[in-house]
This record gives sequence, structure tokens and C-alpha cells, in this order.
Amino acid sequence: MTELGPFETLYQVAMGPAVPLPEPLDRIYGTLTLPRIGAQPYVISNFVTTLDGVVSLNQPGQSGGSEISGKSPYDRLLMGILRAAADSVIVGAGTLRAVPRHLWTAEHIFPTMAPAYQQLRQRLGKSPTPVNVIVSGSGALDLELPVFRTPGQTTLIVTTEAGERRLHRDAISPSLHVVGLDTTGAIAPAAILATIDRITGPGMVLLEGGPNLLGDFVADRCLDELFLTLAPQLAGREIGVDRPGLVAGQLFAPSNPRWSTLVDVRRANDHLFLRYQFSREPAAGVLSTQS
Repeated sequence: MTELGPFETLYQVAMGPAVPLPEPLDRIYGTLTLPRIGAQPYVISNFVTTLDGVVSLNQPGQSGGSEISGKSPYDRLLMGILRAAADSVIVGAGTLRAVPRHLWTAEHIFPTMAPAYQQLRQRLGKSPTPVNVIVSGSGALDLELPVFRTPGQTTLIVTTEAGERRLHRDAISPSLHVVGLDTTGAIAPAAILATIDRITGPGMVLLEGGPNLLGDFVADRCLDELFLTLAPQLAGREIGVDRPGLVAGQLFAPSNPRWSTLVDVRRANDHLFLRYQFSREPAAGVLSTQS
């Protein structure tokens, strides 16, 4: 791999103490600041989108982020940094089915940077890998997939009581935790976070997909930050063909829009790397329709 040059930092607001990025992450990415983690989980999300807002081509074998980013090494490097800094990584069952062989670890997304990622986790006093959290209401999951069977990888499935009964029909590996919640509808983000907190304790939670899950977190005001990579391609949409955008399953504007604050802008080649902060409190004068 050709050695990567540094990101160009165009705008930056300090969000807290600097993360102790080791070489070469510090040289390439520059300064990364994150708030100190308190008693409440700090939730960030990371997505890549095309210029026309597509986050997945939604075609067999081509539904992942690499088709959107063009396999940008800068996008993968940043994904790795965020995973290395996270205590847990959440994805929905749909995301798992789109990339079934994936592990949500820094090393998996950018293997050449594995030593630096491991050094970062050691500096932060974290376990070797973040807990991978799979959210599935039905529990219709293949427990033979790598995320459930890789030695040393702790995985948590957050599901319903019916989903838990379904999953326990199969053999459960010792590193897999299954928690069934007393709900018949969509699993609320607050319940997901409370379950993670019981397993890992307070920490940084990274939400990586998909659009429906992100929409739920935004709707319930459980998202603190969004890292958004803007890839320089137009994907297009045909009538009758579903190519999801960043958020699905929720309607915000015009009655209840979700505004954010731009806190970081970086450039690498023709990709833009944006970072937005969200408030967990409704804006003054806006009546929330969310319960």
C-alpha cells in the first residue's frame, strides 16, 4: 500500500481532550479530540454517503460501505480509529446480512494499521477489541457467522424475548451474550444502550448502521455525534429501486427537524470528512413529538 499523506484539516472545534493517537495515525489523521465519558454512554455514528445521499447500493454483494466510498483508504483509516476508540460497536441485523463475514473491529477494516490500532486501545486502557452489538428483534441470525464465533471477540445480541428463545435453540459460544427485552415492537435505543451499559459499563458507543437504526437513535435523541464521509460519486436512483439514504423509518422535517452543529471538516483527495454534534435536548421553542 502506498503510504498515505495527511488529511487536510479545514475546520476543527475541540470536543475535549486529545486522543493519544500513535504513529502513524497521528501523522495521517492529525488531532482527534473526544469528550470525557461520564455515567451516560457517549454515542457517535459513522457513515459514508454519495453526493446524492445514497448509503448502500442495495445489490447482492454490493451493499457495503466500500462501494460507496470507492474503497477509500482514508475512510477505512478513520473507521478504524473510531472502532479502536470505542467500547462497543452497534449494527442492525440488516447490516450484518449485507456484510456477513465482517467483524466490527479496527483491524478488520484496515489490517495494515493493526499494530497502531492495538497500541491506541492499550493507551486508552481498553480491551483488545470493542464489543460487537447486533440488534435483531426477531433473533433470526446465523450463529455460525464470524462475529459470533471468532475467538477473543465478545459479541452481544440485543433482541426480544421471542428472539432470545429462538436463538437459544442453537449452541451459544461462551463469548456471546444474548439479552431478550420485554418488547413486541422496535427495540428502543435507550433499552439498547442500557443493555450495553450492563455488559461493558459506561463508555463510547459507535453506531455503524443501518439507516433504520440511525433513524431510531436520532428520533429518540440518543445520538451525540455523526462522522460523515462524503464520497465524490453520484449513485442515482431508479423508480421502484430502494437505495437508502442516511436515515430511514423516521420523518423529522418540517414539523420536527433535527439540526446539528458542524465541528470538524477534513479533506483527503476528493473525499470530505465531516463531523457534526447533536443535542440530546429539543431545541428551544420546538415541541417534540417523540415519546
